[in-house]
Amino acid sequence: MTAQLNPRGDVAVLVPAAGAGVRLGPGAPKALRPLAGEPLLVHAVRRIAAAASVHTIVVAAPAAEVDAVRDLLTPVAPVTVVPGGAERQASVAAALAAVPAGPEIILVHDAARALTPPELVESVAAAVRSGHDAVIPVLPVVDTIKEVGPGEVVLGTVDRSALRAVQTPQGFRRAVLTAAHEAAGDPLTDDAGLVEKQGVPVVCVPGSEHALKVTRPFDLALAEHLLAGGA
Repeated sequence: MTAQLNPRGDVAVLVPAAGAGVRLGPGAPKALRPLAGEPLLVHAVRRIAAAASVHTIVVAAPAAEVDAVRDLLTPVAPVTVVPGGAERQASVAAALAAVPAGPEIILVHDAARALTPPELVESVAAAVRSGHDAVIPVLPVVDTIKEVGPGEVVLGTVDRSALRAVQTPQGFRRAVLTAAHEAAGDPLTDDAGLVEKQGVPVVCVPGSEHALKVTRPFDLALAEHLLAGGA
């Protein structure tokens, strides 16, 4: 039976959490690495569950950790846990297949973005609800970007005015995301990329500085600092 948070909600959130997190260094799967004494996944699910329109959360966990992840999250929020795949795309597809009838807005969220505020979840969901098929939260690119060729020689400076750094949760109409996964070929790093390949317009909404992705040890330290500051 699929666990539900808000019976009147229209949003299901998929959390692919089966990745190893190699760039974070040796240790447990990335979603289970501790942040201020609790796994990243716990922080992420707690914040998702605080969004009032969320009906269902489905976590795709490492296959060997499904029972442990279910026990970990039971005190946090009603969550369905399924085995994830070797690639992120397979994990999202497994979680999508476990969503019950009802929610027609599907959000896909990285467990590594553990400090994402509930308000961003609601903002993305609202943009899909307003009529968009696919929505991504973004931030402007603030660094100077160089295109580099062989020998690490700079080929030119990229105009950053049209560039955006993409975050999660990414939001989709259920039928759109389902069709994109059914047609998926080579694995991509985000679900918006799958939808783009189907010719579906993807709309941007403002992201959040707190929705940083924990990828390297420095990111973990920064997230600890933000938490200590009340994030």
